[in-house]
Amino acid sequence: MNLLLGCDFSSSPTRRKPIVVAWGTVQSGRVHLQSLERLESLEAFSDLLVRDRSWVGGFDLPFGLPRPLLEALGWPLQWDACIRHYVALSRAEIRACFAAFCQARPVGSKFAHRATDRPAMSSPSMKWVNPPVAFMLHAGVPRLLEAGVYLPGLQAPRPDAPRVALEAYPGLLAREVLGARSYKSDDRAKQTPERLIARKDLLTALELGQTRLGLRMKLSTAQQEQLAEDASGDSLDAVLCLMQAAWAHGQNEKGSALYGLPEGMDPLEGWIVTAPGDEQAR
Repeated sequence: MNLLLGCDFSSSPTRRKPIVVAWGTVQSGRVHLQSLERLESLEAFSDLLVRDRSWVGGFDLPFGLPRPLLEALGWPLQWDACIRHYVALSRAEIRACFAAFCQARPVGSKFAHRATDRPAMSSPSMKWVNPPVAFMLHAGVPRLLEAGVYLPGLQAPRPDAPRVALEAYPGLLAREVLGARSYKSDDRAKQTPERLIARKDLLTALELGQTRLGLRMKLSTAQQEQLAEDASGDSLDAVLCLMQAAWAHGQNEKGSALYGLPEGMDPLEGWIVTAPGDEQAR
């Protein structure tokens, strides 16, 4: 069995809103949840990444920025140089730069998108509010690089890398099961019985293998209750990322050096693992 992790990331973790990491393994198409770990600081996240263990992980944060944005700004068009440039900026500088870019664009197309955003139905990675995924990239990717984690499709191939990170997106898998039904909220007033039912329905679908990933989640009764009762959805999102990591690991076992990422992906923008790869056009 191989160790896997799924990470529901936050760019500003706290005790109330921590980074949540789901640890697990996969065997014969069954993903076993071992434990959930809550990290209350970015320093704790960095410490987790350098622990002496090997894994394949799915991380809910963008690994790259849209090519049209980078071309318009005149930033480096090689991924590693672009990331170095980006992380040297403060959050205030990023906000001002991206806001100016948006202001110059027509209504209805303010944000630039990556090629993966449409098939994944994900927020643009340049978005700095609701959710602040631009700051998640700014906080998370440098720590992955500092820890020596391998990012397939964005770095030179490292077949024997002990720690492998894929960009994941729990909403992609949740939407496949629930459609437009909401299953989580950080607002207590919106933590409704309907959302609790949606979380339970999503867990049932994962356990029965009712997704296109071809995997089944193995949970104890206590784990089922824990995931259902977390109305923020953070624990469940970490588990959804774990499922995506398990699928990526399986693709690598079948011979995919890119862990299931499409061969034609843009090596500047990156790609969300398990997102359909047949739509490359914007």
